[in-house]
Amino acid sequence: GVTRVWRWTKERMQEAYDDGLVVQTGPGRVPQLIRYLDEQKGRPLGDVWTDINPLNSQARERLGYPTQKPLALLERIIRLTTNESDVVLDPFCGCGTAVFAAERLKRDWIGIDVTHLAIALIEKRLRDAFPAIKYEVHGTPKDLEGARALANADKYQFEWWAVSLINAVPYGGKKKGADSGIDGIIYCKPDGKKIERVIVSVKGGRNLGVSMIRDLKGVLDRENSPFGVFVTLTPPKKTMIREAASTGVTDTPWGKIPRLQILTIEELLNGRKPNLPGVDPTVGLKSAPREDTSKQAEFL
Repeated sequence: GVTRVWRWTKERMQEAYDDGLVVQTGPGRVPQLIRYLDEQKGRPLGDVWTDINPLNSQARERLGYPTQKPLALLERIIRLTTNESDVVLDPFCGCGTAVFAAERLKRDWIGIDVTHLAIALIEKRLRDAFPAIKYEVHGTPKDLEGARALANADKYQFEWWAVSLINAVPYGGKKKGADSGIDGIIYCKPDGKKIERVIVSVKGGRNLGVSMIRDLKGVLDRENSPFGVFVTLTPPKKTMIREAASTGVTDTPWGKIPRLQILTIEELLNGRKPNLPGVDPTVGLKSAPREDTSKQAEFL
């Protein structure tokens, strides 16, 4: 009953009708083509994805790193392009969302970054989420010689690396800038309730003096901070140790704790940590939620 044809020729229309690919909802009505999904090429996936929201300040997965990407975004990319046991390479890995997603999706991975800040953050993120994870880190100091080489090569990289040894948050928005006497921050609760800032100062040079301890004491007073940690590559002089001891102690529910502590890089490499009360790792660069490795990650 339909004789006017404009998209198809009459012969093509008749052929489709004879093959059972044309349906009419009523006599004389415009024919409709039956399309079988398994015979269609589909629509190419676009590069604008609006169903994954950017991270906001309240997102549970947010760590405080300025360029952090949503985990769902990296999971989608990795699922689309790899299979389990494939290798994912991220040569500018930042806070490590790509390697985190790869680990979560049972892929092998290699992450590369030029800053020790990024490497330290990724290590912390992986350890928090996957306590049994095993990996190797190349290019970070493993001994005093490596620490000295880094200090000589780049003062700021050394400071960021040293700060990571005590799980402190780098100060100053992770940027090189004017020296405020603060290289890192640790958050703790000296009374078990209120969060306070512990000031971390790092020195990688050989010329140490008691004035550096006095400067840190001044920063503690200026910032109204209950504790300070002085990290040094070179062993401190006796006058520096006495000056730190003269700062006194603070009474806490965990006992009396020195207000200013000196730790050497060698001690930190051997496993020593600052003696601080009620350290709260959820402030600053937050901890990644622990993953349930018994379940496969849900595709968002």
